[in-house]
Amino acid sequence: MSCIFSITTGEFVVAGILPEVAGSLGVPLGTAGLVVTAYAVGMIVGGPILTAMTAGIDRKRLMLTLLAIAAIGNVLSGLAPGLVPLLGARVATALVTSTFFAQAIVVAVHSAPPGRSATTVARLAFGMNLAMIVGAPIGTAIGGQWGWRAAFLTVGLACLVCLVLVAGLITSPPEEPRRSAVAELRVIRRRPVLVALAITAIGNVGVLMVFSYIAPLLTDIAGHPSARLPILLVGYGIGATVGNLVGGALYDRNPRTSQSVLLGLLAVALAGGWLTARSPLPAALAAVVIGGLGFAIIPGMQARVISAASEAPTLSMAVNASAYQVAAACAGLLGGFITDSGAGLRLIYLAASALTSFGLLLSLTSTPARQTDHDVLIP
Repeated sequence: MSCIFSITTGEFVVAGILPEVAGSLGVPLGTAGLVVTAYAVGMIVGGPILTAMTAGIDRKRLMLTLLAIAAIGNVLSGLAPGLVPLLGARVATALVTSTFFAQAIVVAVHSAPPGRSATTVARLAFGMNLAMIVGAPIGTAIGGQWGWRAAFLTVGLACLVCLVLVAGLITSPPEEPRRSAVAELRVIRRRPVLVALAITAIGNVGVLMVFSYIAPLLTDIAGHPSARLPILLVGYGIGATVGNLVGGALYDRNPRTSQSVLLGLLAVALAGGWLTARSPLPAALAAVVIGGLGFAIIPGMQARVISAASEAPTLSMAVNASAYQVAAACAGLLGGFITDSGAGLRLIYLAASALTSFGLLLSLTSTPARQTDHDVLIP
């Protein structure tokens, strides 16, 4: 969990320091949003390819290598002299993230009792929630006090600490039978798997667009002072933690309808964010609700993918992480377009609600009449 916390903090902290990155590098806020897109592109491209290429490598050795690359990438991000080197460093850091997450999720689901896979994934993802509750606000505070570069350097140090912990505390698991990359790719091409991946990609674009621009939304539009931003991010993270745990339990209880219900509620909450955008307290409360619903949809999405692709669990989780980052890349691009177009930051909420509604529509039209096999045993 500590490793997921460290790596994910490096991704989430950008939301709190994006205005500082733009000001320091002398680029518009929308252009600085490419930092989010670059990280997403690295995960989209690197995750499935790297997972397939490393299928036969000892898991402990693989985890140590991935953590070392993550540490180096964050340090290089903090030392980047301009936007282009920063984008390159973010891509390099992101290349290893999907593979690391995929290994962790597969092991967690394999150890879960029947009927509890989504809940187990939710507990594993608590490290991601901690990154939002603790990591991103601390990184934002560090960025505000010592500059955005210090935030990335701190994340790099945290990854190094995790590397030492894994080297000293983790033993290599026993060897497992694994399919060839070609065989796993055939599984990924099945229609139920592709539909589940599409729901992940489309259903997350809206909430990720809001999160990518949450700093200017809460300061420039809602009127909160910058010094209050770390506290507001803690609120978002608390909502995300509660939503993550509740969403996993709901999916385990009713996989057929819970995903669609949560997507519908998220679309409504995002529209509510537009209505309350200019009022400090309602905007802050809306951020907490959006964070909760935005993370409530994730465990069910992961469980649905791993159920549909039970013969290729590791690769399916890497591809699902890539689908999530497709959403993040589109969120950064669309949010930047809205910001730079003159339409105003506030419109991001309405655009996010509309995009989430498309995910809801796909979920409603693709949910099978009977879905009771979402928990699987992974060979």
